[in-house]
Amino acid sequence: MEENLEELDLEQEDIRHGKYMTFCIGSDVFGIELKYVNEIIQMQMIAPIPEVEHFIKGLINLRGKIIPVIDVADRFGKQAFEYNDRTCIIVVDVQNVVVGLIVETISEVVSIEEEDILPPPNASKANAQAKFIRGIGKVGESVKLLLDPIKLLSDNSLDFTDKQEEDEEE
Repeated sequence: MEENLEELDLEQEDIRHGKYMTFCIGSDVFGIELKYVNEIIQMQMIAPIPEVEHFIKGLINLRGKIIPVIDVADRFGKQAFEYNDRTCIIVVDVQNVVVGLIVETISEVVSIEEEDILPPPNASKANAQAKFIRGIGKVGESVKLLLDPIKLLSDNSLDFTDKQEEDEEE
């Protein structure tokens, strides 16, 4: 029985390989590897947390599990947008850390082969989002900015991965 479960996990990994959930923030289209995406939920009540980074909007209760939510546009230093009925939260699991990412709109799931991914541009101080980009995916005539979710959730100003590990050790 255990072998069958492992086989199913490998098949699931294969199905998701090379697939990206794309979403829009302003005129930019971003993608995150499908293997990190747990689900997409509608906006809901967010309980604010005092004294945290401005882009951490607070906590939500997702079927009894409390998870932090980040406004991706705010994280990238982009102009804030008004939340509406198209605004979603992409619930991601990065190294066993579950976080919600608030995005303007979901676009589509696309397949991008590794040979169609170009290296990211040089990160500059003027472009805050560049340091979170894993690569540039070419899809037909368009390009998608592919996020590195590990970098997105763990840099100097934010590190969910370390904090959660410390909490578990106590």
